[in-house]
Order: sequence, then C-alpha cells, then structure tokens
Amino acid sequence: MKILMTAFDAFGEDNINSSSEALDALFVPKETADLIKIKLPTVFGRSVSLLTEAIKEHAPDAVLCVGQAADRAAVTVERIAVNIIDARIEDNEGVKPVDVPIVPDAPAAYFATVPVKRIVNAICGAGIAAQISDTAGTYVCNQLFYGALHYISVNSLPVRAGFIHVPRITEQGGRVKEQPAMDIESVVKALEIAVRETADYTE
Repeated sequence: MKILMTAFDAFGEDNINSSSEALDALFVPKETADLIKIKLPTVFGRSVSLLTEAIKEHAPDAVLCVGQAADRAAVTVERIAVNIIDARIEDNEGVKPVDVPIVPDAPAAYFATVPVKRIVNAICGAGIAAQISDTAGTYVCNQLFYGALHYISVNSLPVRAGFIHVPRITEQGGRVKEQPAMDIESVVKALEIAVRETADYTE
C-alpha cells in the first residue's frame, strides 16, 4: 500500500513543529507500506493545494495528515473535519480568516475514512496515550483535513484519508514549557502504528 503522510512547518511563536520533527524521524519498512513524506506550510489554501497536487502525482491508497496540538497530552486521531475556518491566530503568511467556509456550498462535514478506533486502540496498546478526537479545530489543520476528504470525494478517488494531532515534544520547551509534551520516540512510534494499521485495514 502507498501512503502519503504530511506534516506542517512551525507556526505561531514556536520555532519547530512536533509533527514535522516526528515525520523526519519516522521510518516504515517497505513491507509495511510505501511511505511518501511531504512537508506543508501552515498557510490557508496553499497547504490544501500542495496536498492535492501530491495526491495527483503519487496516487496514494491513503493519506495521513499530521499536525501539532499544543494543548493536548495524547495523540489524537481525528474523526470529523468541518467546513469552517475560524482562525485564532494568523497563518504563516499573515492571513486570519474568521467564520468562513472552507468550500462554499459543500457538505458541512466529512468523516475520516481511515480506521480511527483501530489506530487509537493499537497506539494505546503500545503504552502511548491516544484518544479519538471529534474536533480538529478550525485552523489550518482542519482545513487540510477537510480539503483532502472533499477532493477525494468530489473526484471519486479510491483513497482513504485521516488526520492525527500529536502533542508538543519535550524538546520544544521555551515559552510554552508548561503545556503538555510527549517524548519524540513515542510520537514517532504512534505514527508508525497509524501507518501500519491503515495499511492493514482492508474493509
């Protein structure tokens, strides 16, 4: 199975992004999946465009997008993407949309098509904190998640898609040291498990 996995660059006042650091460190054997890694800018619109271009180029069987959730202590596998942008902070190009749809006149939401519960159960089984999440927020992460599912739906592509939020990693420290953090080895292991469970899922 060919899996396209994405991560974001640093945004806000952070100088690194845990999703990007974990993706760099992730290794998946070819017998598990043919993994394609890409980094995306934390920018409204452009991140979705780059992802859809990558889907066209690589024709993956599944897409797993990863982002950082600074306030979460567990790996959270998202179940729902909603058709709204309501940015709390600017993106990396200084844009801050408020209360606008991602795609006008499109469905209000899409459900992930990767095995969300199976991924969460497997990560927990490895001793790593993980949960199902019913909100991917209303920032660039949710827009990318929704954009991927919408593109796949309107083009009737045989591609599964999901989104995983990971905590900040302990190396980040600095101004938000008081926020939850997870060691990078656990984050990488969780992503490895997510890839494996997605590749093994045949229903």
